Amino acid sequence: MKELMTGNQAIARGAWENGVALGVGYPGTPSTEILENLARCRDIYAEWAPNEKVALEVGIGAAMAGARVLVTMKHVGVNVAADPLLTAAYTGVNGGLVLISADDPGMHSSQNEQDNRNYARFAKIALLEPSDSAEAMDMVRAGLEISEQFDIPVMLRTTTRVAHSQGFVELGERVSIPPRPYTKDPRKWLMVPAFGRLRRRSLEERLAKLAEYSESTPLNFVDKGDSKTGVITSGISYQYIKEILPGASVLKLGMTFPLPLKMIKEFASGVDRLFVVEELEPFIEEQVKLLGIKVTGKELFPSAGEFSTGLLRRIFAGAGVIPAGDAEMPAYPDMPPLPPRPPVLCAGCPHRGVFYTLHKLKLVVTGDIGCYTLGGLSPLEGMDSCVCMGASIGMAHGAEKAVPELRGRTVAVIGDSTFLHSGITGVLDVVYNNGNSTVIIVDNSTTAMTGHQEHPATGKTLMGGEAPVVDLQALVRALGVQRVVTVDPLDLEKLTAAVKEEVAAPGPSVIIARRPCALLRRQSGQPVTVDQEACKGCKTCLKLSCPAISVKDKLCSVDPGACVGCGLCVQVCKFGALTAAKGGAAGA
Repeated sequence: MKELMTGNQAIARGAWENGVALGVGYPGTPSTEILENLARCRDIYAEWAPNEKVALEVGIGAAMAGARVLVTMKHVGVNVAADPLLTAAYTGVNGGLVLISADDPGMHSSQNEQDNRNYARFAKIALLEPSDSAEAMDMVRAGLEISEQFDIPVMLRTTTRVAHSQGFVELGERVSIPPRPYTKDPRKWLMVPAFGRLRRRSLEERLAKLAEYSESTPLNFVDKGDSKTGVITSGISYQYIKEILPGASVLKLGMTFPLPLKMIKEFASGVDRLFVVEELEPFIEEQVKLLGIKVTGKELFPSAGEFSTGLLRRIFAGAGVIPAGDAEMPAYPDMPPLPPRPPVLCAGCPHRGVFYTLHKLKLVVTGDIGCYTLGGLSPLEGMDSCVCMGASIGMAHGAEKAVPELRGRTVAVIGDSTFLHSGITGVLDVVYNNGNSTVIIVDNSTTAMTGHQEHPATGKTLMGGEAPVVDLQALVRALGVQRVVTVDPLDLEKLTAAVKEEVAAPGPSVIIARRPCALLRRQSGQPVTVDQEACKGCKTCLKLSCPAISVKDKLCSVDPGACVGCGLCVQVCKFGALTAAKGGAAGA
């Protein structure tokens, strides 16, 4: 039986069918739905870890014990997990271990678009790249088998387009695979220098065998076409090439590290003109050129951004491979252009009051990763930086230590899930080094940006079980912070007073701005009403960047279908033109 699935759903199905006993990861688009789907499968244990490093370590432990394991994360998460990853290549595995790296060409939901194929080469592990949902499912099985056969972790690298596009997959039943026996073997698992040197040599031997395997695996194959044009490609680019150049010869690489060098040489010798088409870095191209093969790659195809059929058509037309007329995309003259729709915090978002206040107080705000990053956009403009998970706290501390004039003018903002991911050590650093930073934890009781996933302070696990709730106030006190205050971010007066007081106070302090996500627990208030006779058209309410508020005939207008009655606009209106209905949440 076949079923239409996204790449993420297919990966989860592949893990279930092929005896995976444990799935672990940290939510991050475009990988999140893999574990969410896996958690619904019987016979598999699945969990969200506090961060990607912990997730991979849990996976390594399960694989060492003999179980088959799937570890999931987005591309930047592999940065966090890099420490255990590189050593896991030395130790190898017992049960199969497949690490999903969901890359994001085009940065649809990420702060960079790094190409994690480089991690496979860096760590010296096998790398697989599916081009559609069916391959995504099949490569989970192949990855587990390769991992166990060659005693090595396997990276299965997807991209946003593969992760979220749908395709038909052939469904099978679960194969029950008991865990492999575990035996003590310090020379394999205990990476002290003496044993590490032995496993380093073993790693090179395993890689050599993997290189031989790559020459014969069906994961790499040739679609034979004419001899004029040859294309080496992988991942989603294969689908684009098959559409654009149906008559060309194509070497489709499903295993991209180690590369099948003999196969590449043979393929190149049979075509007049050779192209490498790959998103982001010239990962394949550079290795092909090292073989002394003349190939066209990044001099034509961009190193930044996501590919599309339209882009590749234009490039191939410019190179004379296809007629210029074929590069033109169909036109729709009767369709008006869509208006731009910039991202914005939801109506009733508890973060809105925080960033409105920080902007009004003219503070320097080091920010973090989460939906609250939107607080840095106009008109809120309440965040100055965003680098990576957990960076806000260290950056605020560094700025204040290096430039004393910034003391009393700087705050760090971080979400509750992100704080538990990698903010704890930042606060510890501020306390240990006698810092002066004020940290605002915007606690909306969930991992909101990736779709409301649980974390250690929500009281629930990925599989729906009850869990202990981390007390954030007690936690930061345990780290040595003496000044800790909890406020409602929808009460602007108390929030403003707390920020002013803590920023001015000596030593580190933490403000917990706590209110659940508006989508997680809908506000109880009724829509705000507008007294248009009292409204002066000053547009102060627009500075909240609330999608429920607009200007009509130069006066404020509130959309009752979008407004949830949070009451922030009532508090900022200088003329009393906005009124919260009785029983509303305004000022609560």
